[in-house]
Amino acid sequence: MISGGDALIELVMPSAARSFGFRAELNGRDVSARFAARANGRVMGVIDGLDIGANDLRVVVDGGAGARLTVVNHPLGGPVFSGEQLQPWLCTTEANGLDVAEDAQCNAQTTYEFFYRTALDSGFQAYDPAIPPSDVARVTLDNGKTVPYVIRQETGTHNRGIYRIAVIYDPEQLWEPWAPQDGWNGKLHYPFGASCGTIHSQSDAQNVQLDRQLSRGYMVATSSLNVLGNNCNTVTSAEAVMMLKEHIVETYGEIRFTTAEGCSGGAIGQHMVANNYPGLLQGIQPNCSFTDNWSTGIEVVDCHILLNYYTATSPHLWTNPAQQAAVNGHAGPSSCPAWEALFAPVVDPEGGCGLPADQDYHPETNPTGCRGNVPDFNIAIVGRRPPELWDDSPEPTRTAEYAAGGFARFAYDNVGVQYGLNAVLAGEILPEQFVDLNEKVGSVDIDFNYAPNRRVADTGSELLYRVGGVNDGNQLDQVAIIDLRGSSNHEIHTDYHSWAMRERLIKSNGHADNHAVWSSPVPLVPPPAMADASFDPLDRWLTAVEADQRNVPLARKVADNRPAEVVDSCFLNGQMITDMSVCNAANPYFGAPRIVAGQALAHDISQCQLRPFDRADYAASPVPFTAEQLDRLAAAFSTGVCDFSQPGVGQQASMPWMSFAAGPGG
Repeated sequence: MISGGDALIELVMPSAARSFGFRAELNGRDVSARFAARANGRVMGVIDGLDIGANDLRVVVDGGAGARLTVVNHPLGGPVFSGEQLQPWLCTTEANGLDVAEDAQCNAQTTYEFFYRTALDSGFQAYDPAIPPSDVARVTLDNGKTVPYVIRQETGTHNRGIYRIAVIYDPEQLWEPWAPQDGWNGKLHYPFGASCGTIHSQSDAQNVQLDRQLSRGYMVATSSLNVLGNNCNTVTSAEAVMMLKEHIVETYGEIRFTTAEGCSGGAIGQHMVANNYPGLLQGIQPNCSFTDNWSTGIEVVDCHILLNYYTATSPHLWTNPAQQAAVNGHAGPSSCPAWEALFAPVVDPEGGCGLPADQDYHPETNPTGCRGNVPDFNIAIVGRRPPELWDDSPEPTRTAEYAAGGFARFAYDNVGVQYGLNAVLAGEILPEQFVDLNEKVGSVDIDFNYAPNRRVADTGSELLYRVGGVNDGNQLDQVAIIDLRGSSNHEIHTDYHSWAMRERLIKSNGHADNHAVWSSPVPLVPPPAMADASFDPLDRWLTAVEADQRNVPLARKVADNRPAEVVDSCFLNGQMITDMSVCNAANPYFGAPRIVAGQALAHDISQCQLRPFDRADYAASPVPFTAEQLDRLAAAFSTGVCDFSQPGVGQQASMPWMSFAAGPGG
């Protein structure tokens, strides 16, 4: 999984062999001069000119002993493991300060800029190495070294994205991967970006001039493909992390460990990359957290069809907003409308690609145009719907799908879901509301139009579980996690998502000893004091894991080296409080429509197993159901109701490091 045509190679030889000469050949070409005994005591070198595909590296010591290594190289523009790339794709190199793209993969020449900070802490300013300013601050790093606070910012291209790297850098000194400068402590910090978008574009990378990390000696790096609002495909996001870390290793040196941060979609990116491609991230700080984009999408579509039902189907029954909130599982009635306004469009295939309007999908005017929704953006992962499903759609969608050769599989399923079950049993809604809702809620079709019938998932749910689309946390026990939760129960970032992740960790690993939730009444991004207070313990945590030489599993090291202060806490009036009864009273969490329908807090079942309808299930309702209402309910659930005591259909442990190079499904 090497990319870009170059790689850092170490030759480990018996001590006696080091006194002899050696010959290194790459595909028969002598590359011996690339290697030497370095100041760090190791024999290392960077080889370049790798062919796409397999390359043969042979090293022979005088006297005959030797070794060979096959190095598999991929294009700088990707892909490596994410499968067939989406087309078309817009290049944005010029908007990011680079030259015109050199090829269809949006590659361009790398640029380097210098910035510095003054003692006045007025932010980063442009630095000219030819005319150094006199007011450069000096900063003491966490390794005790004091250096001028000058950073180099590198901007380049990879995997059809834009990356940026920033690190404290002395332009007067040499930097080699086996001899990094003093301004880097060997640690990497990786920001992930928010939202969820389906733009067919290279887009823009995030800011890497982060004082909190740079001033401690960290390098900061990220890619435009790690902004979920640009690229709502967490497989290509993981691929971008891998490719950028490879570039850092072969250019700047080996990385001790990698931390990450990000809010909302940035939290999804951290959770998904860390779980599905373990080893890329060692410590994460998800803010305004969600578990993953697929199960979050269930809440989006549930809200979409519930709002349609409340307002268009049976508005006479739902005049009380508190009753709608009781069914939705939210603190109030505002969260579902927020989901509808912000993220229903990313499930709708019309628009969203970021292309000229005449290239967008329309079932009548452009049936083979770009479908700008999350499933089609992930078509290399989930694959196309089988032909036997195409005829289920009404015209003109049916004709459009035949013309396109199949749309992406749509994983949403609501067969058997008893919307509002816990609400009716608690007396928060009436039996007639519950029955009418479940008779008429319907669903959506493949074009996101309202449909009167419940929807069966197009894809076997086992695929989403196997590839980690529904994040089970199965590998997350190897990662140090401090979840920074700004309380936001009245919009989309509702607080229960942090605790859903907790439940998934316990369900998969038997514990959540690597997970702490720090909450605050300040919405969304945590206050600076909380962010500052969490970063240093995370650093100490990972440093202790790094130093732990015991022959035990990594997950054990992570759990055992957790700092004492990293426990569930809240920040109230500037004070850190560890009494969770106080914290939960100040920052309560609620749920989602499927949780009110009887699913557990983990919210990890994409498609439920069914059991027969049972009239006795409703005997606890404070207002009794009539026989006529129970007959209607039995008809509405003629195939059965969700049995959330059972695993979901096809639910299984995720498999790490899945490749889609051979096609969808992994």
